[in-house]
Amino acid sequence: MLSKEMYELGAKRSAIRDLFEYGKQQAAIVGKENVFDFSIGNPTVPAPGCVKEAMLELLETQKSEEIHGYTSAQGDFEVRKGIADYMNSTYNCQLKADNFYMTCGAAASLSIILKALTESPEDEIVIIAPHFPEYQVFIKSAGAKIVVVPADTENFQIKMDLLEKAITSNTKGIIINSPNNPSGVVYSEKTLKDLADLLKKKSKEYQKPLYLISDEPYREIVYDDVKILYVPDYYENTIVCYSYSKSLSLPGDRIGYILVPDCVENGKDIYTAVCGAGRALGYVCAPSFFQKVIMKCQGKTSDIALYDVNRKLLYNELTKMGYQCVRPDGAFYLFVKSLEENAVSFSENAKKFNLLIVPSDDFGCSGYVRISYCVDPEMIKRSFGAFQKLRDLY
Repeated sequence: MLSKEMYELGAKRSAIRDLFEYGKQQAAIVGKENVFDFSIGNPTVPAPGCVKEAMLELLETQKSEEIHGYTSAQGDFEVRKGIADYMNSTYNCQLKADNFYMTCGAAASLSIILKALTESPEDEIVIIAPHFPEYQVFIKSAGAKIVVVPADTENFQIKMDLLEKAITSNTKGIIINSPNNPSGVVYSEKTLKDLADLLKKKSKEYQKPLYLISDEPYREIVYDDVKILYVPDYYENTIVCYSYSKSLSLPGDRIGYILVPDCVENGKDIYTAVCGAGRALGYVCAPSFFQKVIMKCQGKTSDIALYDVNRKLLYNELTKMGYQCVRPDGAFYLFVKSLEENAVSFSENAKKFNLLIVPSDDFGCSGYVRISYCVDPEMIKRSFGAFQKLRDLY
């Protein structure tokens, strides 16, 4: 009568969403100020002023059909051209409007590109732990097989020997995510060079292109002068999935893009398949108003310095308490070693103190918890007593 697979997805939330909903329920009982919700990457840092200015200008100067009507299926041409111009000036690349397909955020971007690339149930998509849990949902829904490379828990880069073993003649694509959710680690230039060398080698071995899907919703959120790298410069067969949710603090407005550069082998065909996958999935014409808003905000971000304050505050204090923390170079997550082997049990114990931290099992890397610090710094300060009580349990 219905899809068992879809029913199971609807019946069981992700661990992140489950904690987020629990936090709202608990806040109604004990008061929001007494719940320390580090569950979801929902930015509290305000959107930059350009967002409000763009919205007001568009509402005051454009006709209703121009801002609320349909755009071309792949997105407004002038918006896509504007993004191309910005990328060209920033990363010294040679992009044009028709390299971009506008989407309802990074989740839609990933769903579309995976659908576009998957030809048969034997196709494999490789993901590298720790990874965003929904990758598994997107890959499975596209009809491909999931292959997970174990985490490098020493440096949280990529274990190239394990990745090489994971790549087979059935491999269609490899997803990377840097800055990484959940570790906050940024892949080094050496990692990207080594990755490119490996993928070129394996492409030659199997006599077919291996596509690198670079998931980049945290691209601009980096600290300590970490350089933002343009991944196609290192590996030509790179397709970029991007979202403005984090950089502009617009997670609920669902706007992003897929970038298929000309250097990608069979790039024109892939772009056409992206258009077809967007159509098949019902994703044609991303929200037109916010297409035009982000067009006017290219190169702008929310105040990343505020995230940096939270990063240092949380990392330094938890380290003093004896927690083992992975030092984040980007994004707004702190990956912390669980004080017991079972991270789910550890997370449940944290709930005794209304402390909501996400166990790492769904990220493909057991024994850790993820703490999202894109939150009010006053909440972070209030939470330290709860973190200390949790520490004292062990």
